[in-house]
Amino acid sequence: MILIKALLLYLLACGLGVADEAVLTEIAARLAKTPIAQGDFHQHKQLKILHKPLVSKGTFTYDQSKGVIWKTLTPVVSLLLVNESKLLTGQGEQAVPAAFGKVFKAMLGGDLAALTDGFNIAGTDQKTSWQLELSPKDEMLKKIISTMLLSGDTELRWLEIREAAGNVTRISFDNVTHPLQLTEEQEADFERLSP
Repeated sequence: MILIKALLLYLLACGLGVADEAVLTEIAARLAKTPIAQGDFHQHKQLKILHKPLVSKGTFTYDQSKGVIWKTLTPVVSLLLVNESKLLTGQGEQAVPAAFGKVFKAMLGGDLAALTDGFNIAGTDQKTSWQLELSPKDEMLKKIISTMLLSGDTELRWLEIREAAGNVTRISFDNVTHPLQLTEEQEADFERLSP
């Protein structure tokens, strides 16, 4: 949930300068661009006040037209549903600025151009992998998050969020697939986001 709130705050102040547009274009060209992506995530949240990281595992489903299902399976089962206008958790529903959905589309749907609406970006593209570093221009946001690091190949494989307070969240994405259609359970979860 902290990850979602941090990304939301990032998007409230859009403004970007791309360090190397050619690199971003090269990376975007390699990413799988399909209407549906799903897989597993493994998240480590290192808080400055704790010696051991908080570890969670789960699954995600991205649907280009419906949003994202973020299902934590351990240590506590929880469900987060996000589309371009709503964020739904076990604690209820929250309105979401339209720009918020762009981050998920960019990261999970292979649409890196959407990131250029809100971030300063620097990146490298190597033969078998790529890396991007995103940083906010807005001074208020810099007080919350210093940088986001993304890396992958034909998929986003790793995301790190470094908070200004020193906390770090690292998420790895595994077993990413691109099914032709959603399961009945996934359809039912997305139905909860419908008006």
